[in-house]
Amino acid sequence: MKYIRMGATIHVNEGIRDRFKLLARTGETDEELLQRLMRYVEEMDLEEIIETRWELLQKEKVDYIPLDEA
Repeated sequence: MKYIRMGATIHVNEGIRDRFKLLARTGETDEELLQRLMRYVEEMDLEEIIETRWELLQKEKVDYIPLDEA
């Protein structure tokens, strides 16, 4: 079975298009750039989640007694 790859057009203003092109690496396609940017955002979200949970654990830590002191 042969698949036909369909493209999509995203309409943006000229300023956004120019900024988008500035982010691209040499030889990088628009699709590759979008994938790279999405990975960055996903990683940033994960780091934020981890940091928030770490802060909560640090606040809760004062409510517990270490096992060696029990």
